[in-house]
Amino acid sequence: MEMVVKILQGYFIFSIVLMIIYAIRHFCFSYNRLFAKQRVSYRDIYDSELPMVTVMIPMHNEEAVIRNLFDSLLKCDYDREKLEIIAINDHSDDKTPEILEEYHDRYLFIRPIHRNGDGERGKPAGLNDALKVARGEVIIVFDADYRPSKNLIKKLALAFKDPKVGAIMGRVVPINAKKNMLTVLLNLERSGGYQVDQQARFNMRLLPQYGGTVGGFRKNIMLATGGFDTKILAEDTELTYRIYSMGWNVVYDNSAECYEESPETWEVRGKQIRRWSRGHNNVMFRYFFRFLFSPNVGFAEKVDGTLLLLVYVVPLILGLAQIDCLILFFMGKMEIFAGWWAILFMGIYNTWGNFAPFYEIGSGAFLDGMEKEILALPQLCFSFYFYMWYISLGFFDAVIDIITRRNVKWAKTKRFSNEKRVENA
Repeated sequence: MEMVVKILQGYFIFSIVLMIIYAIRHFCFSYNRLFAKQRVSYRDIYDSELPMVTVMIPMHNEEAVIRNLFDSLLKCDYDREKLEIIAINDHSDDKTPEILEEYHDRYLFIRPIHRNGDGERGKPAGLNDALKVARGEVIIVFDADYRPSKNLIKKLALAFKDPKVGAIMGRVVPINAKKNMLTVLLNLERSGGYQVDQQARFNMRLLPQYGGTVGGFRKNIMLATGGFDTKILAEDTELTYRIYSMGWNVVYDNSAECYEESPETWEVRGKQIRRWSRGHNNVMFRYFFRFLFSPNVGFAEKVDGTLLLLVYVVPLILGLAQIDCLILFFMGKMEIFAGWWAILFMGIYNTWGNFAPFYEIGSGAFLDGMEKEILALPQLCFSFYFYMWYISLGFFDAVIDIITRRNVKWAKTKRFSNEKRVENA
């Protein structure tokens, strides 16, 4: 019994130390974003020889939103002779195929691919098919419910004038942020994640993360390494670590804004988070040691990249730590520390550990001028337990994927927009 108590107490200490590490990380990122010199993107480069760009749009039953994306892309100020749009229709059974053909008839540089056979389904498989016929040297990916700003494509494409850049990520901004409390909270999370976290990583020359949409990458990297892995749901995370392990860089442009539709119900958000956790943890299992021992990655990048890989494990660790605390409490074995320094240690944990993400989210809300929205910040305490549950489920999904080697099935996030509402947004 004493051995069990020692294990439980050791786990409790481990969880506190881990939380302090992440708290310091969040604090450093927030401080850097608020007070340090900011790195600017490549948007001020002037070059008449812009690269050929292929925009890829994976889609399945997107009739409610696809016109908005096409109309936004048609307003982008990129030379159409150096731009092609490949719309990937993946087994849609609504009006998506008809809409794609309609736009193709009007604009020849919009090229639809209809995937209706018995092959692999899902976003990675669709992107692989498009890569085979893409003419662009730079690939930019959008989800169907996104609406790029007018100069977004040019800002992303300019980054590839730097020969060390393998991929770039733009900023995602929710377009339905005021729909309900959930979308308000998601808007705050997006602000902290992009305005602070991604920009700070870029400032500190760490690991800005390529996202699966509103980002671009070099086509030759993907072709040389076999394309996207269709057994991984988080193809964006996998690509990030693949690029860094090969010695390339990922950069971030905070000014390259693209507008998205956030989930409007907790059920849809839960499924989305579970899928993200499953995919991210699958990448973590595959890349943890490969990335840690890569000769192409510096020490600081390895530290940041390792903490990023573990980010979808931390909620599970915290959840188990709370159960651990309850067991120790009812066993009367909570006297782990003694002395005044124990009180200080616990104070640091409760101040920095439990509320560490508030640093970045609060800083992002301040920078974005969210005077009213910031009042919802305390509500994130409650959504934390919601995330803890679904992220933990995603972790166990990833474990089963690794053990059974089962094929993963892509689950598209439900759309809520209708044409009228999006056009008036």
